[in-house]
Amino acid sequence: MSLRATFASPPGLPPGPPLPALAQTLAFMARPVEFMEECHRRYGDCFTLKTLLFGVEVVVVDPEVIKHIFTGDPDVYRAGEANVALGPIVGRRSVLLLDGPEHIRHRRLLLPPFHGERMLAYEATMRQVTEAAVKRFPFGRAFTLHPFMQGITLDVILRTVFGLDEGAQSDELRAALPRVLDRMQNPVASFALAPAFQRSFYGLSPWDAFLRDMARADELVHAQIARRRESTGGQRTDVLAMLLEARDEEGKPLTDAELLDELMTLLVAGHETTATMLCWAMDFVLYDARVRARLEDELAGGADPLKNEYLDATIKEVLRLRPVIPAVGRKLSAPMTIAGYAMPAGTLVVPECYLTHRLPAYYPDPRSFRPERFLDKKPDPYAWFPFGGGARRCLGMAFAIFELKVVLATVFRTVRLRKASSSPARVSLRGFTLVPGAGSDVVVDLPERRARSRPATPFRGDPASAPQPARVAR
Repeated sequence: MSLRATFASPPGLPPGPPLPALAQTLAFMARPVEFMEECHRRYGDCFTLKTLLFGVEVVVVDPEVIKHIFTGDPDVYRAGEANVALGPIVGRRSVLLLDGPEHIRHRRLLLPPFHGERMLAYEATMRQVTEAAVKRFPFGRAFTLHPFMQGITLDVILRTVFGLDEGAQSDELRAALPRVLDRMQNPVASFALAPAFQRSFYGLSPWDAFLRDMARADELVHAQIARRRESTGGQRTDVLAMLLEARDEEGKPLTDAELLDELMTLLVAGHETTATMLCWAMDFVLYDARVRARLEDELAGGADPLKNEYLDATIKEVLRLRPVIPAVGRKLSAPMTIAGYAMPAGTLVVPECYLTHRLPAYYPDPRSFRPERFLDKKPDPYAWFPFGGGARRCLGMAFAIFELKVVLATVFRTVRLRKASSSPARVSLRGFTLVPGAGSDVVVDLPERRARSRPATPFRGDPASAPQPARVAR
């Protein structure tokens, strides 16, 4: 697709592709990586897009400009207003949609369960859930890892966040919650969440179906909150227990309505995204014999995965090359000059981490998978921000990385996998996330095959730029 011309940008905004909003939306949905990279090559580190879901948005790539945005006045750079598209899923009281004092209040109440040693209580649960999932891996045929990773992350959330073990209540939520998330992740159904498509039609429209699924999920979560408020005694360590006890500076707790929205936020932020991170990590490691061998040797030696520096560096490098959420947004409440452009109030400014993570000035040989670049080195928070940045950085970042370490270490110690194809997975768009597409299937490597198999070719480049095989019907 050629982007050889520019459209007449609104006053003060940088140039961008000439395509109408529908065409840009379809181009991004069909080839998200290629479309964004071509825009970056053509228009540089600051360009304007027009899409059906977000309207006019200004994409920013330069870390120095991103630092200005992330450290700017949060009353001017409003993240809550920028996230309004998530409102139908997470609710208007979600920390993701709040700005100002209410955002600060919710963030302070939500932070303790995801901080420091409190997370150590979740390690055994994460390991047990993963071991149970691995036992269900099929033998003798290629299979898609993603559904198994989704099952792991959903079970982890139900147990560590909602405090549910096996039983009818857990089964009901396990059935209802994915229906809501699937609608958000489905490329077509997600359009129902856009304001222009939120229309009822005798109960038959996609929006009507979404509302029914959402109402059922809300009903079940409300019931769980009510049961937990009525129960007394016992020492519980799940997130819901801590949120029920949390009080703000005035001694006020979260209301049931606020709890509902925050629990749905934790589900949305911690289920599908973490499952996708796990799949990308497996794809990169299984494709690179050198990284795989080092990880297996270190983990086989009994090293604590939570303290293993190479595993930590590998996860950071995966998230550099494959940030699941490729961008974050800020809506200007006042006119601002950004990257030399005088932008009016109401402009949606979008730091784009997928592109920033590939800048050669910050990452030499940026398309190569090299975990060593993060050994003994902390990432620049304005050149590496897969969880957002500034005061709005994802509350669950530490929890997500903790879970990635536990699950990956458990899988590598329990079973040996290999890629079903000789090529890396292609990048596909699912809702708002970048997920592994064709080429992501794996096979359980049986001991007799393992003994005679040769190591895979070491990974020398970004899978997005590698030659892709013809698709095979499944």
